[in-house]
Amino acid sequence: MSPAAPVGPSSTTLRSGHLPGLRRRLLSPLGLLTAGVLLTVGSPLIFVVVQATRAGWAPARALLHRPIAATLLWHTLTLTAAVTTTTAVIGFGAAYLVERTDLPLRRMLSVVLVMPLAVPEFVQGFSWVSLTSSVRGYWGAVLVMTCALYPLVYLPVAASLRRSDAGVEEVARSLGKGRWVTLVKVTLPLTRPALGGGALLVCLYLLGEYGAFAALQFQTFATAIFTEYKVAYNTASASVLTLLLCLIALLVVIGEMRVSGRRPTGRAAAAGRRPSRVPLGAARFPALAALFALIVLALGVPIGALVYWWARGTSSTLPAASIMTDVWATLGYAFAAAIIATIGAVPVALYSWRRRTRWAATVERGAYLTRALPGIAVGLSIVYITIHYARPFYQTSWMLVAGYVVLFFPLALTGVRAALASVPSGVEEVARSLGVRPALVLLRVTLPLIAPGMGVAAAMVMLAASTELTATLLLRPIGTNTLATQFWTFTTGLAYGEAAPYAALMIAISAIPVLVLARRGAVR
Repeated sequence: MSPAAPVGPSSTTLRSGHLPGLRRRLLSPLGLLTAGVLLTVGSPLIFVVVQATRAGWAPARALLHRPIAATLLWHTLTLTAAVTTTTAVIGFGAAYLVERTDLPLRRMLSVVLVMPLAVPEFVQGFSWVSLTSSVRGYWGAVLVMTCALYPLVYLPVAASLRRSDAGVEEVARSLGKGRWVTLVKVTLPLTRPALGGGALLVCLYLLGEYGAFAALQFQTFATAIFTEYKVAYNTASASVLTLLLCLIALLVVIGEMRVSGRRPTGRAAAAGRRPSRVPLGAARFPALAALFALIVLALGVPIGALVYWWARGTSSTLPAASIMTDVWATLGYAFAAAIIATIGAVPVALYSWRRRTRWAATVERGAYLTRALPGIAVGLSIVYITIHYARPFYQTSWMLVAGYVVLFFPLALTGVRAALASVPSGVEEVARSLGVRPALVLLRVTLPLIAPGMGVAAAMVMLAASTELTATLLLRPIGTNTLATQFWTFTTGLAYGEAAPYAALMIAISAIPVLVLARRGAVR
């Protein structure tokens, strides 16, 4: 017997009814606002495509057939694969030990394990290189970038473990499943979206990083693009390489969507319920020693190197007023970028959260592509757009703020999206059913609920912007310096002692938003 035909409107009716509905949603105020924000933050991508097109197919093909292109591709892909794998293993392992086991000193570890985020990647690179030249090259890059980026996986996985219902794991253990089986078949799938999101951020950071790889003398697409732009003044070749980098980033984003976009894997923990800790037994102290070794490598080495070079250098002769000027400039630019990026992320995250369709998710994830753009490409695109379409803003502070907003918009979007995910489903519909207009529902219900998450998003942007280097070198107004540019100036002249105070101040400033992030993820 053949199955009964589905009852409902015909396909023709569906198409004719679906298209006006889709058009109405796209042309809604929220849809138009989302399109405007994405067009603004995605303008560097348009610039890259236009420049690459102007290069012509023949020069682009000649460039891609050069042996250096294959070398850059191999370096970038293998390094991204290795660092993403190691950060995923370390980040998940550390989060599991802190959140699910009876490991001693968990509260202290939950804060200290996040602190490497306060050390910029290029400071990590220069710190290691200033102590030993053996870290240069591929394996040095894997070591340094793993130490710098594993918190990007640790933070979301720890938050996911904290919110998920540990009762599922307890049931598995009560059915006779061992620790390892429960860990692999139950706990790991529970954290899959968080693990995928953290790995995505690690990948995009690696694709766009320049300063650390320049210090470690390891060539990737980002370092080659910087050379083409700044040394060879070859915008066309640099745009072709940047376009290739964007295609790699696009594949990474699609892969993450396929992994994280499957059916939900867990449920929220019941309020007030605390999971029973997994006893580590004799493994407690080896596990504790492994985490302390990780902290020494990720935090102890760069701080120790800075203290060493500060003590040996002539930094005491630096005028305090000059340093404070750089501090205020760094804070001001980072704060302005954090506020603008967070406000801009709200409509995009709201659009995806309210629609909950594949199209909305695709639009939202497309915004992440800008994170893979090297800072030099973003900087040049903003210079081009400003000169041609916004001349009064050329060589002003707004150019630098715009660069930070474009570069770190994905971080703001991640924070706002995570905050919306915790809002109870249907809360806006309930408010509207009581006769409250949509705009008032947004102001009086939705925004207050996600305000803490918006604060975290702003903290993430401020943390990244206060340590940004490459775009800052290009976009800063004449005569203006930040802590990052001053550190870069001294280290490229091998004046490590003079550079150390600037790095120490960058770490001190960055520690504040990192503590905010760690507090949000503190062990309860």
